[in-house]
Amino acid sequence: MTAKLCKLFVGGLNVETTEDGLRKYFEQYGTLSDCVVVMNQQLGRSRCFGFITYSTPEEADAAMAAKPHVVEGNNVELKRAIAREDANNPDILANVKKIFVGGVKDHIEPDNLTEYFSQFGVVEKAEIISDKQTGRKRGFGFVFFEDTDSATKAVLTKYHTINGNKFAPMLYSAFIKVFNVLKIYLISQS
Repeated sequence: MTAKLCKLFVGGLNVETTEDGLRKYFEQYGTLSDCVVVMNQQLGRSRCFGFITYSTPEEADAAMAAKPHVVEGNNVELKRAIAREDANNPDILANVKKIFVGGVKDHIEPDNLTEYFSQFGVVEKAEIISDKQTGRKRGFGFVFFEDTDSATKAVLTKYHTINGNKFAPMLYSAFIKVFNVLKIYLISQS
């Protein structure tokens, strides 16, 4: 889990930027265990992006928090690296601050969600949805983060456990797609 939080994508590099130049700039935020400028093998030049991997998630967080970054004269984009199998998933790539948390048991309170998810960043609020008529919890809720990076970090970890309750959160945009498919299915069945 922590390895996923340590690797960052760096886009918009100067074509002349080398791994040494990239390393020199980003080492101000912590120890890099890996640094790669992606090359076009046929042309023998940079593809103007790369990846850096910090030794700890806290160092990666420090680099993310220090935006904007200018490396060798270019403003560069810094974001969490996404696994290759998730690279074409628009839900993972969405800039969303809100996550859906399903399978929430009755003993879980919004404060439990806030406390747990604070490890990924500042939580603005957490809510567990209740039936408006009965007041009974419906088994799901939402966590609202201060920034998109925190939401991304939370869903990069597939499974979470709070007070013995195991679940897999998803970005709100993915939740909406699933909900709409379910709604269409239910309508077609009636």
